[in-house]
Amino acid sequence: MYAIIETGGKQYRVEKGDIIDVELLDAKLNEKVEFKNVLFINNAGAVKIGNPHVTKSVVLGELVQEVKGPKVFAFKYKQRKQVRRKVGHRQRYARVKITEIVA
Repeated sequence: MYAIIETGGKQYRVEKGDIIDVELLDAKLNEKVEFKNVLFINNAGAVKIGNPHVTKSVVLGELVQEVKGPKVFAFKYKQRKQVRRKVGHRQRYARVKITEIVA
């Protein structure tokens, strides 16, 4: 059984026991998290497709930790003007373990 959920403007394919990195959530460590925007559920061939969301379905998870993604550099320069600028960014994510899919 797997589901496709939407959180943080992105879509994720999840199964029970999966660990995913999503945008930061308003939850504390080891706290239960609910994903109500379920777009698709496949239960051993029985398919439910949302319009846009599947009604009466939720994906439950647990916030494991907050992690940082890889460092990304943006380098800007102007030719022949001695102008150079290097800016770095490191995105923070919430690591969530999927505990249950309720269809």
